[in-house]
Amino acid sequence: MKNLLLAAKGAAMGMAEVIPGVSGGTIAFITGIYERLLNSIQSFGPSLFTAFKEGGLKKVWEHIDGNFLLFLLGGMVTGVVVGVFGISHLMITIPEILWAFFFGLIIASAIYIGKQVGEWSLIQILALMIGIVVAYGITIISPAEGNTALWFVFISGLIAISALILPGISGSFILLLMGMYTYIIPTVKSALKLNVDSLVVTAVFAMGCLVGLMTFSRILSWTFKNYKNTTLALLTGFMIGSLNKIWPWRKITKCINKETGETVAAENLIPFDRTSEVLKIIEEKNVSPFSYQELTGFDDYFMYAIIAAVLGFAIVFVLDKLGSEKSNHA
Repeated sequence: MKNLLLAAKGAAMGMAEVIPGVSGGTIAFITGIYERLLNSIQSFGPSLFTAFKEGGLKKVWEHIDGNFLLFLLGGMVTGVVVGVFGISHLMITIPEILWAFFFGLIIASAIYIGKQVGEWSLIQILALMIGIVVAYGITIISPAEGNTALWFVFISGLIAISALILPGISGSFILLLMGMYTYIIPTVKSALKLNVDSLVVTAVFAMGCLVGLMTFSRILSWTFKNYKNTTLALLTGFMIGSLNKIWPWRKITKCINKETGETVAAENLIPFDRTSEVLKIIEEKNVSPFSYQELTGFDDYFMYAIIAAVLGFAIVFVLDKLGSEKSNHA
């Protein structure tokens, strides 16, 4: 049952990664596996050789928390597949309700993580404010022009994977801001067809991801051990600041043509075809649910969205209550 529950948590993380603006790190935090995941990731390093000398592959497996990673990553792969076909469909048909669900989920998560802060001193309040400002700032930055140089591809991988670990910040959204989304995604697809140039770019990007993952997981593990309250306050701020990105009712103001790389202005996006595989949304403006239908031509699904938000909010505290009861019976 523990392994199945772990796989389910991984699946939830995988599905979250399909949603631009929602981080798998948020789900890891909600489900109580965030610190364990960081410790498992940062165990990949020179210490592996020491573990191998002490007890061979069995010791290495224990050192990296192998069972944990196996079921979590297995669940994540399943979640990504389900997300691509299931959640992606919902993003096209009823995004307002889906975003509302995640909006409620992240509000509750911010409250939950904030409650874990043992002491709210001036330092923790400052960390909270910094987290809010940084995350909010990221959501309103205009995407930059991309750079196809390999050194920038490496940096893109390093930054994107680091953002992926942080609750409230989406790695795919960071790629979009860096102007690299429309370059990296098609390149990875091309690499799957064994195109040599694309394989080189993908390998460099993967190296950047690997270095970022190893480095940033160590930094976060260190901050949790030495400055836990401040780190929790900072992550709470990240979640609050990220709410701007997942507001359910948004008017599209700019898209990019993934085939040509050209931007498409707002006046050419009404009506907008949500089923389009060519246009990628890069800029939106939050609007009131009461003017949403008039501005966009889409149904606001107001009551359904409210119910979804309440459901998302409740899930966090139900999971917390179940976890507490389980601890009390142990």
